[in-house]
Amino acid sequence: MAKITRASGAKTNVPSVPKKPTKKAAKSLPKAKKSPKPKAWTPAEIHEAFSRFRKANPEPKGELEHLNPYTLLVAVVLSAQATDAGVNKATRALFAVADTPEKMLALGEDKVRNYIRTIGLYRNKAKNVIALSQKLIDEFGGEVPRTRAEIESLPGAGRKTANVVLNMAYGEHTMAVDTHVFRVGNRTGLASGNTPLEVELGLEKVIPLEFMRHAHHWLILHGRYTCLARKPRCEVCLINDLCRWPEKTV
Repeated sequence: MAKITRASGAKTNVPSVPKKPTKKAAKSLPKAKKSPKPKAWTPAEIHEAFSRFRKANPEPKGELEHLNPYTLLVAVVLSAQATDAGVNKATRALFAVADTPEKMLALGEDKVRNYIRTIGLYRNKAKNVIALSQKLIDEFGGEVPRTRAEIESLPGAGRKTANVVLNMAYGEHTMAVDTHVFRVGNRTGLASGNTPLEVELGLEKVIPLEFMRHAHHWLILHGRYTCLARKPRCEVCLINDLCRWPEKTV
């Protein structure tokens, strides 16, 4: 076999390693600009914002239809990943025949499933409704409990569910953070946070006590009808002059 020889001094095809910029060159590179942190709302501004919400809507109501604390609990559990309008459409007929845990158990999971089949995840939700009804009877005398921990122990119920029930059924000063409240809190700068819990605690910290009874309803309605996710209606916003969002259109 013929011997293959390489020419002396021939360069092999080895990829070159990029050199690190010198200190002098690094100093000349443009630095990324940090977006300025929005100025925090003052207590006077927060009071003014919620005073406007109260004046425009003194007694805001939740949009989930219910007859009592139990049906409210069921409606909130069913509303996960579903619209209030869609839940109401299904529960009107359901609550007409089952407005207590005992009646819901008598109805049975199959029939509950048929009533709510137009709601997303209806199979699992029907199972949870039956399970929570059974637990209410077994552990709470058929009544919806009045503490967050007890409500959260029910199948299908989380912190947001507990906060809604405590606020709407029992008048507690809780802050239920859904997708609308989460967006409004972050976008306006009222209470920024990476999680619903962070936003919840931030809002509870800054909102004056006199407004806490209805605060979560005002913020939900504001996010649902004014501070929309894609095209916020800044031109009709009650608090557009106070809002810290840098992209507002007014």
